[in-house]
Amino acid sequence: MLRGQGETTGAVARWGVGVVVGGDGTSREAVDVLAPGRRSTVPWSPSATSRDDPARWRPELQGLRALACALVVIFHVWSDRVSGGVDVFFVITGFLFAGQLVRAAERGTLDLVTTWGRMLRRLVPTTAVVLLGCVAAGWFIVPESRWPQTIREVGASAVFLENWRLAADSVDYYAAHNTASIVQHLWSLSIQGQFYLLFPLVVGLLAVLARRSRTPVRRVVVGALAGLTVVSLAYSVVLTATDQKLAYFDSLTRLWEFTVGGLLGLLITAFALPVGVRIVAGWVGVVALAACGVVLDVEGGFPGYLALWPVLAGCLVLAAERTGSALGADRWLSAAPMQYLGRISFPLYLWHWPVLLLALLATHREQAGALGGVLVVAVSLVLAALTDRLVDQPMARARRWRGAGYRSGTVAICAVLLVTLGWHVVTVARAVPSGVPGDANHPGAMALAPGFVYRGAPAPKPIPPAVSAYEDWVQYQDDCHPAPGEPDLERCTFVAAPRPDAPTVVVIGDSHMQQFLPALVPVARARGWRVDTLIRPGCPFSTTSESNVGEVACIEHNRAAIDEVLRTRPAAVVAAASHDVRTGDTEQTGPGMLDAWRILGAADIPVLAVRDNPRYGYPPSSCVDNYRRGAPECDVPRAGLYSSTPPIRSLSLPPTVSYLDLANWICGPRTCDPEVGNVTVYLDDNHLTATFTASLAPVVGPRLAALVHR
Repeated sequence: MLRGQGETTGAVARWGVGVVVGGDGTSREAVDVLAPGRRSTVPWSPSATSRDDPARWRPELQGLRALACALVVIFHVWSDRVSGGVDVFFVITGFLFAGQLVRAAERGTLDLVTTWGRMLRRLVPTTAVVLLGCVAAGWFIVPESRWPQTIREVGASAVFLENWRLAADSVDYYAAHNTASIVQHLWSLSIQGQFYLLFPLVVGLLAVLARRSRTPVRRVVVGALAGLTVVSLAYSVVLTATDQKLAYFDSLTRLWEFTVGGLLGLLITAFALPVGVRIVAGWVGVVALAACGVVLDVEGGFPGYLALWPVLAGCLVLAAERTGSALGADRWLSAAPMQYLGRISFPLYLWHWPVLLLALLATHREQAGALGGVLVVAVSLVLAALTDRLVDQPMARARRWRGAGYRSGTVAICAVLLVTLGWHVVTVARAVPSGVPGDANHPGAMALAPGFVYRGAPAPKPIPPAVSAYEDWVQYQDDCHPAPGEPDLERCTFVAAPRPDAPTVVVIGDSHMQQFLPALVPVARARGWRVDTLIRPGCPFSTTSESNVGEVACIEHNRAAIDEVLRTRPAAVVAAASHDVRTGDTEQTGPGMLDAWRILGAADIPVLAVRDNPRYGYPPSSCVDNYRRGAPECDVPRAGLYSSTPPIRSLSLPPTVSYLDLANWICGPRTCDPEVGNVTVYLDDNHLTATFTASLAPVVGPRLAALVHR
């Protein structure tokens, strides 16, 4: 993933021989940290080996890049653990880039326009080629239900914002590979691109401050990097403990990995370690890095303080430098195969993930397996080698063209965005539904009614279409206001009443109850009721926390909701009767749920308790995309999800509670299917589509009406 060095005017250096750190004191920048394996503008000679010479040749750094990339690929293909390789990429970036910028600032030749142009030339064309390849392959292989998310992520990746896209979508990096996006791995390149964009500005500003205060630039930058390291690492530890999903993709939680590398690059000439110590340090770093993903099970705890392991391992290898000993790790890292792998590490990183994901999607597998993994790696290596020869090397030579970086980068980004826009237009066209729930072609849940006879057209398209099912959320926040005395409790009106004294139905609970709202609309409008909501995602209605999501927040929300209901005394309350319906008969009706119903029952407020829908480990609609409509591979045995005797039946319910079991309207007698009555049931792995719950209205309406008018 990391890009490395520039070209050389010397005849001695060859493509991919190694890495030069430093410059020759001329106005030209000696190091291009954005393209691995390139030759340097510094004329190299065997005599340039002193530790104090900024132009010394560092082939072991190229080998470290190769090792890091190899670990990333191996762990992605054959494991579900984090390898630490990406963290080493960040360290190398800081190590090279900080030194380059500071030396330029010390000479007074820091040119931001040239630096950014180099970044565009080295990063964007290769990335654009891979993204275009992903779009082309994704059109044929990626399930339509995942097109919208893929399109968003391709566009974000093209402008180096993929990490924030994933953070905004609360993506779980540790989820199964076959449920991930084909460009999800570009979160790290986005963070790197952001660093390349902003860090030159920081160094430029610090250089100005240094000159005004007559302080050496290097000293000012070192102090600033040290401060940033402390702040960023502390932030990473805290955020990882409180919101690991966000911490994994947050640029600021990763900043310290760049700054640690930068500090090492700026201070490495200030200390001299004995050769023996450097030999040990090099091997300790290599072994520690290779063992990181094996020893540490970092799921849920990364980055945080655990990222210190790969970061310090990479620093040890960098600090060891060239030992000149046959026993040094640098001898192995400098071998020709490692040098070539380091040279193609950037395109290899870009290609291996989409190749892996597309292979899993095409073969309907969750893991590549031994042989499949070998094939994935082989294809990725071939694509990386071709990309290096056909894209990377020509773009390296393009540095002689004035403005080539900006022209090539702009053209590449525009090409990706235009192609992605075209894919989006097709997606929007396919998202138009071919009917409404309840019509002859789309009976939805009513197709499970006893004696139902289908009279619609043969094989109509399902609604919502697979390409837009993920977007079929219920929007309930158009008319919201804080509850009196409870500023953190939001009460929203989903169906407005024609008169102020109309009966009010309040829906309380989590996002599953949010998705249940369309089932109430017909009866509410027909009878002139008002429907209000007291919804908080992840918080079923209970006096305790029924999940691990925001335990204290859920308890406080439900306490405030109970107080609000007791204050306003609605005609009825609708809430979930159970939760956690998964394979293995895990459905629960917690004692806190019963306690909440009893509190309302003591105030003579009726409750319609609705049995929850099942949760899956994958989006059922994507299974249909992968196979076909009606494929038996997508049918889940009902007995594994719903017990024939619901857990609520073992409880003593207040007389004000009416239980509505929807199991027979979500699942058939034997299986729970992803499509019922030509209506897509799920929008993701656990939420019903708004379209499907609308088809439940004929079942829900009479039960609720009987409760309101009891």
